[in-house]
Amino acid sequence: MPETRSVVITGASRGLGLASAAHLYEEGWHVIGAMRSPDAGLERIRAATGASVSDPRLTGVRLDLADPDSIKNAAEQILDAVRAPFGLVHNAGIVSVGCTEELPAQVFEDIFTTNVFGAVRLTSKLLPSMRAAGRGRIVVISSQGAIHGMPAIGAYSASKGALERWAEALALEVAPFGLGVSIIVAGTFKTDVLDRDHTISYGDPRGPYGHLHAGQARMEERVQRLARPPERFAPALARALDAQAPFARHAVGTDAVAMRIALAVMPTRLLQRVVSTVLRIPRPGALRNDPIRFAVPDPARSNGRARRAK
Repeated sequence: MPETRSVVITGASRGLGLASAAHLYEEGWHVIGAMRSPDAGLERIRAATGASVSDPRLTGVRLDLADPDSIKNAAEQILDAVRAPFGLVHNAGIVSVGCTEELPAQVFEDIFTTNVFGAVRLTSKLLPSMRAAGRGRIVVISSQGAIHGMPAIGAYSASKGALERWAEALALEVAPFGLGVSIIVAGTFKTDVLDRDHTISYGDPRGPYGHLHAGQARMEERVQRLARPPERFAPALARALDAQAPFARHAVGTDAVAMRIALAVMPTRLLQRVVSTVLRIPRPGALRNDPIRFAVPDPARSNGRARRAK
């Protein structure tokens, strides 16, 4: 009887993580959902799959990627449950909207702590067991923002770019031990990232970057109509876990594929012009003599203050 493979999925309680956890469970994997609220997350996975409360192929562990102690405890629980996981999927992440002047430095740091440093810490805790087992795959869920920095989500773009560079290096480090690494560049799917009530914005709509936030809002309306359900993403993750190459990178979603092609065939200057056109960013120097240049971003006009107060 073949061994049941196990996979750890961070952020498995919603969005791409939830859809992937349900799909892999249905494919016969032992799914370990690592999430901030494992009880609620497991209920969602059970609702999606029909799994029973006592099913041994479904395990939940509490994980806060911003808390080193939580990462340590989660890793210990994972190792107790499966010894060495076959797969480790870095799906969890956070995003906040705001241009460089608008985004508080602490928020920028929080994004990197969760999206990059948390993933590195968890991998470091689980890697010795995977290396000793001599098999396994680490999958990093990236974003179009890693292909080219996107205005107003610069911190998120930078964190995903950093995550990809780390994954590329990691692949070379672990390949001799029989482990592989995949990067999945995810396109636009219907997840909380598209929900304005979920994603905190520090953008001031009447501040110096108001034109950018207006353009972004218009684009989001179009994106909402084109976004695909997260269940369409899950089979691609399953294929990534089965990959044999020491390193692989795949784009999932029409827009992600298009962005990768654009970067390959367009000079950076032309790609930036396209992004500016889509977001209706004024041409270079257009605001040099505009009174808006004296404006100071006011956080009271963003939704960040209201969300932090809840």
